[in-house]
Amino acid sequence: MTNSRRVLPGFGLSLGITLFALSLIVLLPLAAAVVKSSGLGWEGFYEAVTTKRSIAAFKLSIYTSFWAALFDAFAGLLIAWVLVRYSFPGKRFFDAIVDLPFALPTAVAGIALTTLYARKGWIGQYTYAWGIETAYSPLGIGIALAFIGIPFVVRTVQPVMVDLEPEVEEAAATLGSTRLTVFLRVILPAIFPALLTGFTMAFARALGEYGSVVFISGNKPMKTQILPTLIMEQLDQFRYMQATALATAMLGLSFVFLLVINLLQRWQLARRGGI
Repeated sequence: MTNSRRVLPGFGLSLGITLFALSLIVLLPLAAAVVKSSGLGWEGFYEAVTTKRSIAAFKLSIYTSFWAALFDAFAGLLIAWVLVRYSFPGKRFFDAIVDLPFALPTAVAGIALTTLYARKGWIGQYTYAWGIETAYSPLGIGIALAFIGIPFVVRTVQPVMVDLEPEVEEAAATLGSTRLTVFLRVILPAIFPALLTGFTMAFARALGEYGSVVFISGNKPMKTQILPTLIMEQLDQFRYMQATALATAMLGLSFVFLLVINLLQRWQLARRGGI
């Protein structure tokens, strides 16, 4: 009998290393934010997160992040479909371009988008002529958030579409199904969990985005000030406890959204397994 040597250490040691790394990188910083904000007390914490500026920033962050992630889900699905189903010149180049928001510094992305969508920008000069305000508006914030979030959807949906055989679609078409029916009854159920995951990741990324938004938003209080920029403003004014209170509230809100989406994913997977 030969003893097989495992590449990785045993379960106990692997689990200990994993928990230590997770605690050091993720849990301790989050716990530090919660402990720091607790110095305000419940009344001070409630006052910090319920001011008019805080509530307006919360609403704008959620609103723009949701619509940006929804746009990313639609556009990302189309991009993944084209990259998987069709061959065309420059396909590898466009496939690589999808990852550009990952590699591009967010401040550079913000400056570039502001240059494009400002009143005298290459695109902004036309949108403003049509009466559409892009830069320094909620629409501009949504554009920046959609830019940084779309790779999450494409890279999540793309592998699932690669595994989805075209023969299944062709079989449904030969049975008399229309293209819409094939998409709704064959393709969408197969890719929906991945699409929902991509939407969740894009939404969570947008909710905490700062670098690409700070330039194009204009950071106008009660109008275009999102929560991350409000937190940075509190830090600049040395109001550390108020800033950590807002960060803690944002952390809790993110956990709630992620929990709801994960429950929806499990329900969808269980539903598919029961069919």
